[in-house]
Amino acid sequence: MNKPYFNKIKCAAVCAILTSSVVSLSAQSAVSVDTSTLRTAVTVEGVRAHQAAFQAAADANGGTREASSAGFIASRDYVVEKMETAGYQVTVQPFDYPFFEELAPAILDQISPVPTVYPYFDGAGFATMSYSGSGDVTAIAEGVDLLLPPATSANTSTSGCEASDFVSFTPGNIAVIQRGSCSFALKTINAEAAGASGVIIFNEGQPGRTAAFLGTLGGPVSSVPVVGAAFDVGVELAAGSVIVHMFVSATSEIRTSYNVIADSPEGRDDRVVVVGAHLDSVSEGPGIQDNGSGSAANLEVALQMADLGITPRNKVRFAWWGAEEAGLLGSEHYVAQLSKRDIKNIALNLNFDMIGSPNFVRFVYDGDGSHTPLAGPNGSKVIEQVFLDYFADEAGALPVEPTAFSGRSDYGPFIAVGIPAGGLFTGAEGIKTDDQVGIYGGTAGDQYDPCYHLACDTFDNISLQVLDEMSDAVAHSVLSFAMTTSSVNGTDKGKGLGKFKDGMEYRGSMLVK
Repeated sequence: MNKPYFNKIKCAAVCAILTSSVVSLSAQSAVSVDTSTLRTAVTVEGVRAHQAAFQAAADANGGTREASSAGFIASRDYVVEKMETAGYQVTVQPFDYPFFEELAPAILDQISPVPTVYPYFDGAGFATMSYSGSGDVTAIAEGVDLLLPPATSANTSTSGCEASDFVSFTPGNIAVIQRGSCSFALKTINAEAAGASGVIIFNEGQPGRTAAFLGTLGGPVSSVPVVGAAFDVGVELAAGSVIVHMFVSATSEIRTSYNVIADSPEGRDDRVVVVGAHLDSVSEGPGIQDNGSGSAANLEVALQMADLGITPRNKVRFAWWGAEEAGLLGSEHYVAQLSKRDIKNIALNLNFDMIGSPNFVRFVYDGDGSHTPLAGPNGSKVIEQVFLDYFADEAGALPVEPTAFSGRSDYGPFIAVGIPAGGLFTGAEGIKTDDQVGIYGGTAGDQYDPCYHLACDTFDNISLQVLDEMSDAVAHSVLSFAMTTSSVNGTDKGKGLGKFKDGMEYRGSMLVK
């Protein structure tokens, strides 16, 4: 039998504190709620117990929790059992998604006139585009409408963006296309329609856009091999009469994954607080930091809220998304199923993706766009301020830094439809600076998470310090918005519209243009 969500004995004391300490919320002020009891209940040991369960699920199923794998299904079932037992109203939402996995390291070689082996998965070389077709091709490389030298500003090249770019293209050649203003998918579709036997999309060439990159076609739109290459590689291969060997071996097919949606049985259903984290990993590893950390913290907060008998004023919807690593597809599916009324009834989205990075920085999403290019929808500033106030006051003046709504996590589909969003992040493949070491400690010149998207992202790939700090911040934010009597949106307008697909180059961890 399910445990009653509302425990009257425990709530007698806890709820009295919460009820008396809620104040008005506006765009200029944060929510004031005494969250200390919940933060005390949410321990790092509790969070780690859930991470251990995710690790066990991966260990028993080939070392991965990819969105359609048995390891993911075991993780899903673990979360469902815990949340149902705690008294939440749980729905498992299936959806189909395009699966992609490389079966062998790709190859990109110049055969002549200068034999060269370009390094795979290396910034100076190339990387396979997600949803590339398979193929083993040797052919002449042919540049398509290139802008060399590159313009001074990014996204200026239109190489491959129009079918007319390929009017003189020789069928059977390998198309060499410059990154720029349109999507990799469109460039690839145009190239294949013109008879290209392979596609090389190289970086545009401006400062910061010279290295090889991880890109995605967004789905299985191509039957030929497609890779993303460094600017220098593309220039070499497009020089004329260069013979290239390309090889990609991959699986690209439609599979099924799942979202887990768990609602508190109490609270206003016209002011829903959606608290999300993705449950899946990449194929290469178990993903215990990315994103077993956010998934575990959200689960522990939910369980402790139930155990304390906290009855939220606003309905709290905890969500564990599938197929984030395939391009935010679980959260995108969830948002796409919402009616206009459903969207209006969601007050905000809190997103927690990677909150225990070993070489961490404490990042807070820049809701008002004051330090980064894109503001979130109206109300995102308020969410950001709740975190800033918490770290400045309740957490003892812990330093934080802004991070952009770049499109790399599951807030993306929410802000695309105007739902305010915010959250926390401790870093992925970005490189820690000397200045950041002076503030947070750690190692300069190393990634924030050295095991990002690798097999070594295991239970031991963690900073217990920052996991503890961020789990408390998760608890504080969830309870603050669960108990507020005011709308998040207020009257203060964000600087941007929170556009996702048109306004951001990332979709999940992959570039789209």
